[in-house]
Amino acid sequence: MKSPVILNPSDNYDDRPFKTIIDTIIIHYTGMATAEEALERLCDSSDAAVARGRVSAHYMIDEEGRTFALVDERDRAWHAGVSYWRGRKNLNDTSIGIELVNPGHEFEYRPFPRAQMDALLSLCKNICKRHPINPAFVLGHSDIAPGRKSDPGEKFNWRLLARGGVGLWPQAESEDYPRAQMYLSSQTTLKGALVRWGYNPDADLQDICRSFNHHFGKSDADTLTWEVAATLSYLNRTYLK
Repeated sequence: MKSPVILNPSDNYDDRPFKTIIDTIIIHYTGMATAEEALERLCDSSDAAVARGRVSAHYMIDEEGRTFALVDERDRAWHAGVSYWRGRKNLNDTSIGIELVNPGHEFEYRPFPRAQMDALLSLCKNICKRHPINPAFVLGHSDIAPGRKSDPGEKFNWRLLARGGVGLWPQAESEDYPRAQMYLSSQTTLKGALVRWGYNPDADLQDICRSFNHHFGKSDADTLTWEVAATLSYLNRTYLK
């Protein structure tokens, strides 16, 4: 039996811009030692929180798969921070933010349990019924803030999510490998291909490569392998026509 969504309202939100179309999902990890600490932080509107910066998300999912609803989807949660994707800045405006309880790279980063992933998939599929979510805009925090953020990281199962119908997990084809070789032969060409897919042109190439690897390479490396570069080719060739 599916667990109900637990209402745990946060006051850390404001209005979206007028007539905003919500077409983006951004996935984070909490990066804190416990779920309780993370929930408290996401709902903290005290003077101390104001001083260090109030944060929130629309949802938080713990490692047992319990889903907490923090901010109404109609409102703008404060989860993305300084962000960029395909020419857009301020991704808070157009996105749904989902926090996954995980200690993160600073606190013994670990894989995301299946119960948590199943709950995430169910939540995302329901969000996609309510909003016109672009599959290429199902992103990790590191995609929209390379170098500044690394979540949800290389242990997040993007493949499982895509197999469930949310986001993308492409398989390169034979014609992508020559293009991959071309990408890898020139840093300028490689960065151009990554920027074309959506990354911030002002970010360092190594940071962008690490973010792309977190999403499509299951790696924390700051360079792309031939296989991962072929994935980039497939994405640009297939979804950017």
